[in-house]
Formats: sequence, C-alpha cells, structure tokens
Amino acid sequence: MSIFVIDDHPLMREAVVMLLRRLRASTQVIELERLAAVSKAIAEHGEPELVCLDLKLPDTNGVSGVREVRQMLPDTSLIVLSASPATDYEDLAREAGADAYVEKSAGAAQIGRVLKEFLSDEPEDENAPTIPEKLSKRQKQLLVMLDRGLSNRDIAEQLQISEHTVKVHLWRLFRRLNVKSRSQASHLARTAGLIDY
Repeated sequence: MSIFVIDDHPLMREAVVMLLRRLRASTQVIELERLAAVSKAIAEHGEPELVCLDLKLPDTNGVSGVREVRQMLPDTSLIVLSASPATDYEDLAREAGADAYVEKSAGAAQIGRVLKEFLSDEPEDENAPTIPEKLSKRQKQLLVMLDRGLSNRDIAEQLQISEHTVKVHLWRLFRRLNVKSRSQASHLARTAGLIDY
C-alpha cells in the first residue's frame, strides 16, 4: 500500500514524508505538488491507504481539494494538513469528507500522533481478533447496531451523522478489534460480552 502526500511546499512535504517513514518504514510514500497529479498517481501506484492533503494548493480553492480527493478515493483515509487555523476551515473540511484536520503549526509530535492513528500497526500475521479493555460509548452503540443487522444508512440516520462518518467509525472499530467484517465484529462482541442490551 502507498501513501500520497500532496503539498506544494517542498520542506513541509519532506517533513511529513520523514514522519511517515519513521512510523511505517516499509510503506511507499508518493509526493505530489498539486491535485492534478492525483489521478495519474492512482493509475501508476493504485489507490493509497492514506492521503495527506495541504488545503491550499495552486489548483484548489477553499476545501475543493478535499471534495475532489474524496470523489476519486471514497474509501481512503484523508488527513488535511493546513497552515490555516482549524477555526477557519476544520468544519468545512470535515463536511467535504476529511477524516482529520491538523494545523501545520501543531508541530511534528502532534502531526505524528494523528498520522499514527490512521496507520494500522498490527503485524500482518496476527489475525486473531483483539478484545480491547475499553470501548467508547459510540463504539458500543455501533456494535449493538451491527448486531441488529442495520445498514450504514440506517446507522447514519439513527446517530444523525453522515454515511461517510459511519464508514470512518466502523473502520476504526474494526481496526481496534482487529476484525475484517461486520459479522466478525458482531461475533466477537457477543462472545466477549462487549455489548449489553
């Protein structure tokens, strides 16, 4: 799997690439200067696991870059790294489809923490589900809804969030439990007593 870093500032791009290589040395990191290069990069390298996107590129306006990347890559994790304060753009970026918004001024440690959250660190040979010590209230809600066989759309309506947000929550939950599907998540939830009705 690859990671795309899209930023027209070479120094910032280099810093993000260094952080990513420190977190996951084996992953191929593709550096792009503008949004127009994304479709070619997908054709050459396949769909990335993660996209780190600068908000202000020569060929974007506002959060248009987020919308375009989300259209091209509906299932890829998307982190916005921006020089603009979160108060100005975070809500807009999330509505457009970003999974996280980090100010560049936050520094390497904070940016690294967010990147780490989106990079799955489990060794590939460890396929056994993991029983976490503690799940969030939202994760327990999701497990109950999965157990009832609700679709993403049904879950979105009940929780009053977008279907995209449901997908992100489920992706994180599956990663937390180290499972690959809804049925595996439900089975683990039942057998490990993770849900109570």
